[in-house]
Amino acid sequence: MDTVLESATKKVVIGPDKPFVIIGERINPTGRKVLAAQLEAGDYSTVKQDALSQVEAGAAMLDVNAGVPGADEAKMLVGLVELVQELTDAPISVDSAMDDALAAALPICEGKPLVNSVNGEDERLQKILPQVKDRGAAVIRLEYDEAGPTMDPEERFRNDKLIVDRGAEHRIPPEDVVVDPQEM
Repeated sequence: MDTVLESATKKVVIGPDKPFVIIGERINPTGRKVLAAQLEAGDYSTVKQDALSQVEAGAAMLDVNAGVPGADEAKMLVGLVELVQELTDAPISVDSAMDDALAAALPICEGKPLVNSVNGEDERLQKILPQVKDRGAAVIRLEYDEAGPTMDPEERFRNDKLIVDRGAEHRIPPEDVVVDPQEM
């Protein structure tokens, strides 16, 4: 099963027999105080530089996050997605824990975006999966739920199956659920 993601002009395919897909994650103010301050001031120069340099370095997609505490994340995320789409043809991974920010940014994504991310927490699934379905997006599944992360392979598989099953309840095809097996 392949996951197909798109911008207005570029297609990226994630699959077991496909080349590894690099998703650039530098457009994220988490842990980057200077970038957070720039974004709050309306200065997107670092975002422009990061978007272009990541694509030049081989990123097939770009993750866009506007999580600046106290800022209007929905408005900022929309602005960042628009900017990145103007600068590159890379498909977008919309990265937010805020439902309103996702609701604002997903409709302006060209092509088929990726939502980063959803975990197995029931409340989060109920809020995010309808947006993923309505937009025709794909979603990244993080390896934890209400109990937190686990290294138990059977528990991880159970959690992965849960998100695929919940996605199916929303008519999201299994190929549109990408599992991030992150190290714990």
